[in-house]
Amino acid sequence: MSKEMRDIDERTNLAANSMFELLLFRLGEAPGTQRRELFGINVFKVREILVMPEITAMVNSPPAVMGVANIRGQMITVINLPQVVGCTPTKGLGILLVTEFARTTQAFAVEEVNEIVRLEWKQVLSAENTGGGLVTSIARLDGNAENTRLAQVLDVEQILRDVMPQEVKEEVPSTAPKLRLEPGQIILAADDSAVARMMIEKGLKGMDVPYIMTKTGKEAWEKLQSLNAQATDEGKSIKDKVALVLTDLEMPEMDGFTLTRNIKQDGRFSSLPVIIHSSLTGATNESHVKSVGADAYIAKFVEEELAATIREVLHR
Repeated sequence: MSKEMRDIDERTNLAANSMFELLLFRLGEAPGTQRRELFGINVFKVREILVMPEITAMVNSPPAVMGVANIRGQMITVINLPQVVGCTPTKGLGILLVTEFARTTQAFAVEEVNEIVRLEWKQVLSAENTGGGLVTSIARLDGNAENTRLAQVLDVEQILRDVMPQEVKEEVPSTAPKLRLEPGQIILAADDSAVARMMIEKGLKGMDVPYIMTKTGKEAWEKLQSLNAQATDEGKSIKDKVALVLTDLEMPEMDGFTLTRNIKQDGRFSSLPVIIHSSLTGATNESHVKSVGADAYIAKFVEEELAATIREVLHR
């Protein structure tokens, strides 16, 4: 078996057990302190880690863009991550994280890389409303230990939108055909990124589809059970309330793999269509999606493709 296939099998097993791998790194001293906090990014998003290569500065680039680097023949934009989050490197920017997600490739300059840790998603808590607008969640690296180390998981979608707003398409009226659900039905959606939720809501509104938006897999699972209880009280089934579940993969407390598996293994919900909508792309993740029984998998974020996938799954 090739190394790539072994990696796929190993990470499929991690996903099957509600676990994932987090790459930990430091960006320097946090604003107003001398603390060098830990930050994290899902290993699935990291294509490679390099000693800082030569960077060519680009004329009139955004302040946090250092320039471009020629990496294996590909010109990749390099973003000064400490500058974005307000940290001050004390050791220089020695490492480059090349990342791939949401159909894009970019690189982030960081001070140093520390280690890769394996965590359960229940060790990751939402950072919503904590004041950290660029942070989606907080990982408790040592579990429930009283003095556990903490790592901030950055919202890379928000960072890219802030750093390179010119790359974000201007909002235009949706050209997606309207989608008519049965009376009383909604689409239940889950995503922990505020930017992603905004874009999903725009797409669903453009299709004139009623929806309920949640911020974690756990919240979506609890909402699904609540809707099922309402349906039972009314002498109806869950499919009278929910037409489809649309879920991200990376979410605190309960990830999209676990949410999908819970739905498909529960007799009350197993007939509900589930679409996984994620910035994590590639064969490994498609393999995971098949293993948990999702009905479709689509990469973020093209509104027309999302609309077409929803329509196709509902009409099967």
